[in-house]
Amino acid sequence: MTNPVRVPDWIRYHARGLPDRTAIVDLGSGRSLTYAQMHDRIDRLAAALAEDFGIGSGDLVAIYSQNTSNIFEVQFACWRLGAAFVPLNWRLALPELEFIVRDCAPKLLLHGAELREMAARVAAAAGIKHTVSWEGPSGDATDYEQMLTRPEAGPVADPENTHDTLACVMYTSGTTGHPKGAMITHGAMLWNLLNATAPFAFRAGMVNLSILPLFHIGGINAYANPTFHYGGTNYLMRAFDPGATLDVLADPSIAITHFLCVPSNYLFMSQHPRFESASFSLETAGIGGAPTPVALLETWAAKGVILQQGYGMTESAATISAQTKADAIAKVGSIGTPLLHLEIRIVDDKGIDVAIGEIGELWVRGPNISRGYLNRPSANLSSYTDDWFHTGDAVREDGDGALYILDRWKDMYISGGENVYPAEVENVIYQIDGVGEVAVIGVADERWGEVGKAVIVRKAGALVTDDQVIAHCVENLAKFKVPRTVDFVDELPHNATGKLLKRELRDALANPGPDH
Repeated sequence: MTNPVRVPDWIRYHARGLPDRTAIVDLGSGRSLTYAQMHDRIDRLAAALAEDFGIGSGDLVAIYSQNTSNIFEVQFACWRLGAAFVPLNWRLALPELEFIVRDCAPKLLLHGAELREMAARVAAAAGIKHTVSWEGPSGDATDYEQMLTRPEAGPVADPENTHDTLACVMYTSGTTGHPKGAMITHGAMLWNLLNATAPFAFRAGMVNLSILPLFHIGGINAYANPTFHYGGTNYLMRAFDPGATLDVLADPSIAITHFLCVPSNYLFMSQHPRFESASFSLETAGIGGAPTPVALLETWAAKGVILQQGYGMTESAATISAQTKADAIAKVGSIGTPLLHLEIRIVDDKGIDVAIGEIGELWVRGPNISRGYLNRPSANLSSYTDDWFHTGDAVREDGDGALYILDRWKDMYISGGENVYPAEVENVIYQIDGVGEVAVIGVADERWGEVGKAVIVRKAGALVTDDQVIAHCVENLAKFKVPRTVDFVDELPHNATGKLLKRELRDALANPGPDH
C-alpha cells in the first residue's frame, strides 16, 4: 500500500536555502520581500487565519483586490492550513460577485481598501461574517498588517496536503450563463509548471514580470507561481500600463528574464512612443489568451524578442500547448505542441477524431486539468467525456504535431454553408497599415445565413477606409470569408486580462443604442 505524495511548501523551502534572495517586488506599493521575510509573513498570517477565523483544511478564503503581493501571501497561508483561496474578479458587478461568493461560501473575505464599499456589500449579501482589509480597519473589517504583527502569531503545523488537495477555485469569465468555479488541485498547479518548464525555460534565479490580474489563472500561474517554485524573483505590477511595462522590461538594473501577456498588451506596447528606443534582455516572452496577428509577431521579432505562443485556459491551470523558440520562427501562427504530461484529441461535433489537417474541437486530459466545477454536476457532465475536457476551441494539427487555433469553436460562423473562423480574417486585416485593432464577428444575413462584420480601431491619425479593408480582404481571402461590412469605433471591449469580448460586441450590435 502506497501513501499519497505530500506537497512541499515552496516558500519555506527557499527561506531555508535562499533566505536573502528577493522573492517579490510589489511595484505598486514599493514593498520588497526576501524569501525569509515572505516566509515569516506567511507563517504569521496562517496563524492569524487559524486562530481568529477558524480557517483549516477544506475551507475557502476569498480575495477581492487589485494586484498586490498580499494575494500571494494569502495563497501560501491557505496552503499551510490545507485551505484553498478564491480570487474574485474586482471588475464584476455586485450581482455577479454575490452569485460567486454564495456559490463557493468562503469563511473569510480579504480585500483592498479601494474596494472596501463593494466588499462590504458582497459580504453582507452573501452572509460572510468576517472581512479583512489590506489597509486600515473599516466597520467590522480587521486590519491585515496588524494581524501579522501580533506577538501571539506563530508558526502552524503543515497540513496533509497531497496532489489531490484543493488549492484554488478559479471562476471562469462566464461568457454564457453564470460563472463556474474550476477546482484546481495542488497536483494541477505542480504539473502545470513542470509541463511549461522546458518550452519557457523556467530555471532557478528567473526574474518574472507579472502584469495580468491575479484573479486570472494566467496572473497566478504564468509565470508567477513557477517563479516562486524555482526560487526566482517576481516583479508585480498593480495593473497594466504600456509605458510603465516597457520601462520595467527595458530596465537593465532589473533584468527581467520572463514575461507573459495577451496580444492586446503587446500591441499597445508596440504602439507606444518609447517602444522604438527600448531594448530588452528577455529569455522568454510568452503570448497567449487570444489568436495573435502575424504582424504583431514580426514587430516584436524586429526588436529581437521572439514571442512564444502558448495556449491554455482556467481549467488547465493554465497551459495546454506551447511553442519553443524554434517553433516560434518555423511555425509562425501555431500555438505550439501539446505539453509533455498531457494528451489531446481533435474531434468533430459528434466526438469522433478528425484526420490530421482537419478542423475540430480540441479535447485534453492530463494531471494539470481541473477535476471539475464546484457545485456544477450538469456542467461537469457536458464539459467532460471520460476524463477528456472539452476546450471549446477550434484547432487543426499539422503533420509535425503543431496545433493551430482557428478560433473559439462557438465564435466560428457559417456563411453560405462555409465555416468562417474570424481569427483568420483578422490576421489579414492586421496587414493593413493604420489598423490598430480589429474584431470580426458573424451577423445575420437573409441570403447567406451569416456574413462577416469587421469592427476596427484605427491607429492615431490613420485614414483607413472601409473600401480599403474590403479590397485587401478580396485580394487575400476566399470570397465567403470577406467581411460584408466594416465599422470603425474608438475602442473595442476587453476584459480585465485584455481579452477581446466578442460577446459584448455582438450584443451591442444586436441591440444598438440611440447613438449607434
